[in-house]
Amino acid sequence: MKLFLYALITLVILTSCSNSSSVGPTPGAGTGGSTARFTVSGNTLYMVNNTDLQAYDISNSSDPKKGSKTNLGIGVETIFPYQNNLFIGTQTGMYIYDINQPNAPKLVGIYNHVLSCDPVVVQGKYAYVTLRSGTNCRNQSIIANTLDVIDISNLSNPRLLQSYPMTNPRGLGVDSTLLFVGEGDYGLRLMDISDPTNVKELEYFYDTKTYDVIPSKKILIVTGPKGIYEYSYANLKQLKLLSTIPVQP
Repeated sequence: MKLFLYALITLVILTSCSNSSSVGPTPGAGTGGSTARFTVSGNTLYMVNNTDLQAYDISNSSDPKKGSKTNLGIGVETIFPYQNNLFIGTQTGMYIYDINQPNAPKLVGIYNHVLSCDPVVVQGKYAYVTLRSGTNCRNQSIIANTLDVIDISNLSNPRLLQSYPMTNPRGLGVDSTLLFVGEGDYGLRLMDISDPTNVKELEYFYDTKTYDVIPSKKILIVTGPKGIYEYSYANLKQLKLLSTIPVQP
């Protein structure tokens, strides 16, 4: 288990330090996708499983110390850090935890929705959530596939602003006024969120099969059915493939 934790910590630290000129890696905050199940904030690694949030002290990254465990219920799927909070996607809603005390996460707000898959990303006063029907979410009767925009200006009372129809949305990522929504085998949507109450589609890349995304500084990391891809989105109307890491089926 310790070897597995060390591998995770190394991966996230390298991500957070990839643009740093420092000599040695130090714990910080890496960039993960919206469907990630672990993240680093400061000197703490957080991991979620189906029911719990587990914290680890990684002040000494070669010797992580197990910290508190927080029960979240059932159907926990994803974790996304933003400022001093964790936004946790579950099959029934989005949970917001204050981590000002890193080893004592405190629940401050809940956004409830129908039973559905639920990755989430956050920027400023807004959270963006995709809801997807499917067998992995234990509810084949749900036919709504949507992008929800949630006002989190009051963390204790998150509220739905708008809901937009999607095809079969999965992971998503945000960069300034742009939102990327992976539609699985149905492609990739590029959305304009300069007005979060009136999200508009800019482009739909039908051939870019996308499960999850990490956008940053005009570079988009995409996970798809056949591997991991790096694209440039300097030209918003044409993604430029930069590199590929194939994954064997």
